[in-house]
Amino acid sequence: MVYKFLFDRLMALLGLLFLWPLLLVISILIMLKMPDGPVIFKQKRVGRNGKLFTMYKFRSMVVGHNGSSVSVAGESRITPFGSRLRRYKLDELPELWNVLIGDMSFVGPRPDVPGYADQLKGKDREVLKLRPGITGPASLKYRNEEDLLAKQENPKRYNDEVIFPDKVRINLYYLHHYSFIKDIEMIFCTILGRRMSYNNEEI
Repeated sequence: MVYKFLFDRLMALLGLLFLWPLLLVISILIMLKMPDGPVIFKQKRVGRNGKLFTMYKFRSMVVGHNGSSVSVAGESRITPFGSRLRRYKLDELPELWNVLIGDMSFVGPRPDVPGYADQLKGKDREVLKLRPGITGPASLKYRNEEDLLAKQENPKRYNDEVIFPDKVRINLYYLHHYSFIKDIEMIFCTILGRRMSYNNEEI
């Protein structure tokens, strides 16, 4: 997967160079609309081979909340401006830096917090062989995950018993049936908000 590694670094560098005006504007808006904390949210996530790394995102929540690691649309801890950033995935743009330095890839499983990664058992732990991604087949299938969880009586239980196991299944398939062409298709589908066929299902 040398070409995937090189593609990630090159495109992340070009993305940062091309998008820096947008990154600057978003940073200024966060400082104006959410002055109670930092512009960038940093959190430890589980990366390739179970190694922890620091993931960077634009802050979309109030500072000092004690909420669950499972985010639900409409939560009070998500600010109005943060909600808009999350809707269009703009809060994830700083992750381009994670891709550039090798912690992440453009396509792969979303990096979990340590508690969820610790739940992986047996063959499911093979997903940790993958470098986590900004997008991926599971991310595309659950692109409206926060809205879906908002409809559940117990969002965390639904995530733990339905969504998380399904994401593991999808990511295992991605590991064993890797295709660079599919990677490119997933990137475009993410940017354009389109669906695609993957493993005989629409995502």
